[in-house]
Amino acid sequence: MYNVRKISEDLLYLGCSDRRLSLFESAYPIPNGISYNSYLLLDKKTVLFDTVDKTCSMQFFENLSAGLSGRTLDYIIIHHMEPDHCALLENVILKYPDIKIVCTSKTVSLIKQFFNVDIDTHVIIVKDGDSLNTGHHEFMFYTAPMVHWPEVLVSYEKMTKSLFSADAFGSFGAIDGNLFDDGIDFNCDYLNEARRYYTNIVGKYGPQVQMLLKKLNNLEINTIYPLHGLFIRNNINEFVSKYDKWSRYEPEFDSVLIAYSSVYGGTENVVNILAGILADKGINGIKMYDVSQTNHSYIISDAFKYSHIVFATTTYNNGIFESMENLLHNIVAHNLQNRKIVLVQNGSWAPACGGQMHALLEKLPNTKFIDESFCIKSTLKEEQLDDLERIADKIIDSIKIN
Repeated sequence: MYNVRKISEDLLYLGCSDRRLSLFESAYPIPNGISYNSYLLLDKKTVLFDTVDKTCSMQFFENLSAGLSGRTLDYIIIHHMEPDHCALLENVILKYPDIKIVCTSKTVSLIKQFFNVDIDTHVIIVKDGDSLNTGHHEFMFYTAPMVHWPEVLVSYEKMTKSLFSADAFGSFGAIDGNLFDDGIDFNCDYLNEARRYYTNIVGKYGPQVQMLLKKLNNLEINTIYPLHGLFIRNNINEFVSKYDKWSRYEPEFDSVLIAYSSVYGGTENVVNILAGILADKGINGIKMYDVSQTNHSYIISDAFKYSHIVFATTTYNNGIFESMENLLHNIVAHNLQNRKIVLVQNGSWAPACGGQMHALLEKLPNTKFIDESFCIKSTLKEEQLDDLERIADKIIDSIKIN
């Protein structure tokens, strides 16, 4: 049975949600599922906006057939060629052989990589500033390379002032009935997963996001239709402001994130004591993660959020303990910048991980190390408490300067 949602008089939602998938892209936990958004415009010309993941293929084609109500499909606009959005493109072309494919030039080569279908006669290649008139609606196109693939396109409909934003302004999480952001508590129930989505999927490409924001800066936008997550109409300014901050690698919150790994509890005890000292001295909102127990996507998300980060781990096989080393490589790969960092190392007989952590993290632009690596051997000793308190004071002074 089809499940078509009416957005407006001539715009329909054909998408679906997957609540069975445990890891998005085999990497990111999605305990609340994920939505794959596709839209259908019923103008003088009919327009499909992307498709969905192949797991939803039956539902999608039932929705598409019901939405068209016997009409043919004139256009498909491809905003993003990743298979969770365009896995069914070949099937659509075969079902509607006269369809025109609106996309960027880079999209064409990707289509040919994914599918064995002749598309050359179908393609309408667009670039920045090009437009498409469908009858009552006119779409303007803007390229968004590396947000987060090189072929990405966004489209702006001038009459309704709607932005079809590809993977930008998306979020993890299924659609639980409500289609729009004003149907939920945006800050409590949505923003954290939107941040985790941005930082892990797009976060490396801050300069490219800034380029897209500049292109959109003069547009009046009433609604954002992303390829994942809710449609945004009530929190547009706040969400765009968050994207601006995230893509500039500016922290949202002047407080301390503590990420640690501990084998026998000695390192964990140090950071628990440090967190207590910070809290007793007035620092609120401290966040702690055991990196061996928490998927890195959550820690990376908060690394983008917090101004100060403590990394604490043990020397293992004369190197960084594996779960921490993997996290640090991941953070470097996501291009985090402008953070104040404290390193804590544990080494029962040969402390070595502090310098190795420093060597990894100094690659991050505008990273400042508040203190040289604080070192314990197996367990914290009472005579080290004064040094730990001095580190806490340096963190607090740095937060006050921010």
